Amino acid sequence: MTKVYGTGTYDFKRHRVAEYPVESKPPESLPLSNAPNSISLSEINRDPLTKIAADNWVKSAANSSKPRKPFDAELVKKIYNDDLLVKTGRKPVPLQRVMILEISQYLENYLWPYFDPETVTFEHVMSMILMINEKFRENVAAWVCFHDRKDVFKAFLERVLRLKDQGDRFSIAEKTNYLVFMINVFQSLEDEVVSDTALRLASLQCWHSLSYGRFQMELCLNPDLIKKWKKMTKAESKKAKKRGENYDPANSLDATFLRNLIVEFLEILDSEVFFSAQNNDSDGFSANGFEEVDDACVLYCERFMEFLIDLLSQLPTRRLYTLVLPRYLRPLVADVAVVAKCHLSALYTHQRGKLFSQLVDLLQFYETFEINDHEGTQLTDDEVLQAHYDRFQSFQLLAFKKVPKLRELALANVGAIHKRVDLSKKLSVLSPKELKDLVCSKLKLISNHDPWCERVGFLIEVMVSFFEKQKSQKEAINALPLYPNEQIMWDESLVPSINYSGEGCLALPKLNLQFLTLHDYLLRNFNLFRLESTYEIREDIQEAVPHLLAYINNEGEPAFRGWSRMAVPIKQFKITEVKQPNIGEVKPAAVTATVTYSISSYRSHIRSEWDALKEHDVLFLLSIRPSFEPLSSEEAAKATVPQRLGLQCVRGCEVIEIRDEEGGLMNDFTGRIKRDEWKPPKGELRTVTVALDSAQYHMDVTDIAEKGAEDVYGTFNVLMRRKPKENNFKAILESIRDLMNETCIVPDWLHNIFLGYGNPSAAQWTNMPDLLETVDFKDTFLDADHLRECFSTYQVCVISAKPPYRIRLPKTLKNNAQALPGNKSNITASNDVDVSATQERLIVETYIPPDPGPYPQDKPKQNGVRFTPTQLSFIQVGAIISGVQPGLTMVVGPPGTGKTDTAVQILNVLYHNCPSQRTLIITHSNQALNDLFEKIMERDVPARYLLRLGQGEQELATDLDFSRQGRVNAMLVRRLELLSEVERLARSLQLPEDVGYTCETAGYFWLLHVYSRWEQFLAACADNKDKPAFVQDRFPFKEFFSNAPQPIFTGESFHKDMRVAKGCFRHLKIMFQELEECRAFELLKSTVDRGNYLTTKQAKIVAMTCTHAALKRKDFLQLGFKYDNLLMEESAQILEIETFIPMLLQRQEDGYARLKRCILIGDHHQLPPVVKNMAFQKYSHMDQSLFTRFVRLGIPYIELNAQGRARPSIAKLYNWRYRELGDLPYVKHDPIFRKANAGFSYDYQLVDVPEYNGRGESAPSPWFYQNEGEAEYVVSVYIYMRLLGYPANKISILTTYNGQKFLIRDVISRRCVPYNFIGPPHKVATVDKFQGQQNDFILLSLVRSRFVGHLRDVRRLVVAMSRARLGLYVFCNRSLFEQCYELQPTFQRLLQRPDRLALNFAENMPVTDRNVEDTEPEYLVSGVEEMASIVNSRMYQARARSLLYQFGQGDSTMVNDMDVERPNLVNGETGQAPPPGSNSEEGMDMEEDKIVQNGDVQVENHDEVKTDPEVLADGDVDLTATNMGE
Repeated sequence: MTKVYGTGTYDFKRHRVAEYPVESKPPESLPLSNAPNSISLSEINRDPLTKIAADNWVKSAANSSKPRKPFDAELVKKIYNDDLLVKTGRKPVPLQRVMILEISQYLENYLWPYFDPETVTFEHVMSMILMINEKFRENVAAWVCFHDRKDVFKAFLERVLRLKDQGDRFSIAEKTNYLVFMINVFQSLEDEVVSDTALRLASLQCWHSLSYGRFQMELCLNPDLIKKWKKMTKAESKKAKKRGENYDPANSLDATFLRNLIVEFLEILDSEVFFSAQNNDSDGFSANGFEEVDDACVLYCERFMEFLIDLLSQLPTRRLYTLVLPRYLRPLVADVAVVAKCHLSALYTHQRGKLFSQLVDLLQFYETFEINDHEGTQLTDDEVLQAHYDRFQSFQLLAFKKVPKLRELALANVGAIHKRVDLSKKLSVLSPKELKDLVCSKLKLISNHDPWCERVGFLIEVMVSFFEKQKSQKEAINALPLYPNEQIMWDESLVPSINYSGEGCLALPKLNLQFLTLHDYLLRNFNLFRLESTYEIREDIQEAVPHLLAYINNEGEPAFRGWSRMAVPIKQFKITEVKQPNIGEVKPAAVTATVTYSISSYRSHIRSEWDALKEHDVLFLLSIRPSFEPLSSEEAAKATVPQRLGLQCVRGCEVIEIRDEEGGLMNDFTGRIKRDEWKPPKGELRTVTVALDSAQYHMDVTDIAEKGAEDVYGTFNVLMRRKPKENNFKAILESIRDLMNETCIVPDWLHNIFLGYGNPSAAQWTNMPDLLETVDFKDTFLDADHLRECFSTYQVCVISAKPPYRIRLPKTLKNNAQALPGNKSNITASNDVDVSATQERLIVETYIPPDPGPYPQDKPKQNGVRFTPTQLSFIQVGAIISGVQPGLTMVVGPPGTGKTDTAVQILNVLYHNCPSQRTLIITHSNQALNDLFEKIMERDVPARYLLRLGQGEQELATDLDFSRQGRVNAMLVRRLELLSEVERLARSLQLPEDVGYTCETAGYFWLLHVYSRWEQFLAACADNKDKPAFVQDRFPFKEFFSNAPQPIFTGESFHKDMRVAKGCFRHLKIMFQELEECRAFELLKSTVDRGNYLTTKQAKIVAMTCTHAALKRKDFLQLGFKYDNLLMEESAQILEIETFIPMLLQRQEDGYARLKRCILIGDHHQLPPVVKNMAFQKYSHMDQSLFTRFVRLGIPYIELNAQGRARPSIAKLYNWRYRELGDLPYVKHDPIFRKANAGFSYDYQLVDVPEYNGRGESAPSPWFYQNEGEAEYVVSVYIYMRLLGYPANKISILTTYNGQKFLIRDVISRRCVPYNFIGPPHKVATVDKFQGQQNDFILLSLVRSRFVGHLRDVRRLVVAMSRARLGLYVFCNRSLFEQCYELQPTFQRLLQRPDRLALNFAENMPVTDRNVEDTEPEYLVSGVEEMASIVNSRMYQARARSLLYQFGQGDSTMVNDMDVERPNLVNGETGQAPPPGSNSEEGMDMEEDKIVQNGDVQVENHDEVKTDPEVLADGDVDLTATNMGE
């Protein structure tokens, strides 16, 4: 076995890899973040805390009869002092102890119920703080349990704020925990109970603590605040007078809280970070060489920087007004000169302060952010520069008048002195006293009473940081390389490893509710997306490089004795061209190089992968130089990953072209090589021309020239590729960067909503201009009764009972809160309204659609979905109304509620009401896009107006090709068909057939001969309406329509025949209209031009994935792509930035955005977007979708409320999470839902699986959790179902961890695959991977037996519970999961039934007549062993019957007499050798449907195989790319 650093130990026989090496350290030496995995369940049960919890507050079936002890404040104090208080070390929290208390619901069942703000102790409050912090760390809802006593919770927050009065009592660990709590509070401002108290601390009142000089300066700079200040102080004075108190605002809590926190932080930073005495000189610079660092103080300082960054980087918003937080806090931070003091601290330059220094730089960035404080708008580069010049000129004027020594500075030009070095030199002529007078008295930048104002270095730093020219943020981004290098890849403070536990902070931006400007929004997303891509690339490098087996040969040069599928040694690297920089830039315009490599060592299928490289693919150039002697085990343990790999540098590049050994061009898409001239590549050498990152090249060349660094471009010896699906990061980063360089126009109606402030309902359609007064709903309503049901609160006036209907939307619908059904406040308000007394008439116009034509293909397709109404709202219909109107529409679609049908009908109605508008459809996955597209094709939208872009088009279940090329070909074929029809029409009119030669001649023919004849016919009909046969006799195109299936005229009624005649003419009109649309394809000769015309002009509905939109944005802009409406499905699963980019795939018109409608459909109660690195997910909230953020902001949404997927009983397991989720009638009455599951007593059940063979969960490597008992139990139940006759494709096995998924697959391959009558199930997958899918029967393994893990995220629970239609069987450790507070609504319902599997042995067929409510007779299975025994017996009988059938023995009674070996399946052994040709050691990729129903597994060759662990670090995410199935 090969040891692979950074990715773990490979086991090539099992096709599985642990994500990280298993630690061999004893539990006590493990990092605290991994500590919970190092203790067993028995140790947890023996823990004193567990016993205390059981005696005092745990609610479970085991101790339900035991009386609980009364509340004891001394017990809380004892637990806090003995188990929660940390006295030494860096960690502020004993994580194991906190987790045990959290699992036992210490907060919900003990601390909070007995909280009394009058008598509560310090320890009680701090214990609650720790428990709330733990909930945030585990990413579960922290404030839910407080909503039942909101007034008391406000008192709790007040009590927390008053704790700082006991500042001397706080240890450094307690201060850190307190700070983390405040960070969490300010990250939860969408919760009104939290925000009411928190926003007071950041209000204008905090200016009472400003120094007098700073206060005067800020009021002069903000004259609009003077009136507000006077009004505020007057109101506060009145309140104090009413309370009988003296008005002392400067000492109030609201005024002093933040200031005191800052002062406390500066004291710790200055005097407590280092153990030894600090020898500060007069300039305030600390002595070098400190080694004794207090890690706890360092963590506190880092957390405080995080706290200030959070305060300065968000705009808290209320419903009625906006409070600009940075506007009030920035003067406070500047008044104390926090950034300057941090820059001068010893920690900033210390090696242990690297993260701290990065956080300080981030704080400085937000303190000087380019924003207009008065208007909250982004400043342009010109405005920033002008403000800098104005500020500096004012300083020069002051210096000229008041400071004679600075006369030279006052007369110098700004460009000569606004740099840090020059400015510091000019200021050094002042004495310390003069400098202090200038800074504190004349400029009023800091207070005279500041203890640091005696330090000359500090004063100069304040001056320089205030007056120096700041680098433009736009310039900084443009100078940033898009490809990561080796320095950023292994910087743990920027790109943490996968085992981030959430205990510390990181130098990363956060995505929360609000953003300062669009530039701020894009910048944060750019940085996070870049770092997330860096993490994925780092993992790929750590995977690919070890297989090369690098060593130093006899010549002292690096060589390779191994091979890697994704990396190949370089034969030659050469830079061929460096272009001159563009005007105004310093980096080269382009840098081109050639790389030569050999593919001789690869097999054919891997060669084909390398030969498939094409233009714009991203490759990586690596420099590998291993140590001469292999590292010892001790050295390897201490070495960094690059040191272990011998990795010197990493550079990215983009493919321009690739040539074979003879110079032949490969994979050309530019048209230089015609398709019929293509030849297979020759030889084994390949030369690829690549474009290097010019920004990185400029940085490298500068380092070589100025610092004498090594020329890295002469050391590259490995070329690495990545999987194409995972290698699109560069195009997305370029799209974000391009947006930052553009005048980013978001529609005015969406701008404020998007940034997170303003009125949340401002973009709702009822508040929008240019509404559609009358909407033609086409086939939305099936009949008049359906219409009345949907508008039950209105008096519906229908003239005719038959659809279609046009509805004139009444004013009350536009102005009433009922306009958005599903909004909780709206529903509550409507309950008090007397509906019968306020009913308004709803004017419904009916019309007879024109006759479509005489042919079957002319008949329009009709909707058959009865969209759901309710008594108080018209849910699906309301979504359709909102979606058709301008503005923002948000639809929350719980599982099985018809999100796709609603989306399709919105598109259908929108197309018919606004036929000239174009709509863009975006989804997260190809599968969802194809589902949506297939349903659109069933509506009355012509196929020629539909276009599907991207790679998943071939999976469409249709004979039509909706790709760009397919639509072009279809238009050309249709052109020939129509021209032949024109020729036939000409013959019928006895005219020459050459009128059908081209679309142009056909157009003339239409005007001269067809339309003119129709006008003459109409004129003649006007005078002969009394003749029934007139139309039949005089219709000019009767001969043309003689081939209709039925005679077109009856001659009995003039009006009936006239209607048919108009239908026939409509057929002709559409035919010539199509020909006119085909004319462009006739004129354009190249395939590319035709495809571009189709995309930009012809197609009315264009569909693509969010990834395709981000990749091709530049192409869309160049083509002039336009669209009016955006509909986004699965929007709760799409990254925020990947939701934003599709809104801007077109250039603005005259400075205005064209986008009129934005329809977001998703479900924020299900799983969020996948983010592989847990640090970006937990710390930066990168997994928050735009849809979820809008919901958190309080933007109105429509929640669909009737599910049609699952049995009502199963739906109750998750419908508590939704507002009013009910069931459609057919799931209550359809026989398939009414009948029980054969062989099972219940349709759903929780099956308790205690420790199996003395073991519960295990983890071969961190977060790779497995549970052998549950795996064996689940597979036994699956075999039982198959033996009963359940189809394998109706059964799916799900689990919450990837390790368990692989274990279950192993068990299936041993116990099921060898038997054709068993075979594998439809899928074995993780819950996260199965989102968006469903099956009739789900067997679910929850794996964990020590700690609940990531299932505490209720969104994952909702997904797990909502996948089954007919049967759900959950296998887990009952005692663990029944205690989890967040999961109780589901598990309380599960535990109302027996926790042992209940079987019905009276049923031996897959169907039964027993009703689902009938559970008798039931047999309770005792456990894993008994279930295996039951299966063994049935397997024995099944095999015996199979042998009898095979040998022609028809008497089944002979089974017991036959000498058949009984298989032992208890431990997964089959008892029989696998069938010939099978390999039980091979892995199965069931998710790729490579398993046929007879149980044979299609196993392909795996040259370099690694696992596909989606679930790691308490997150079900794809942490590494899989090579399985390649």
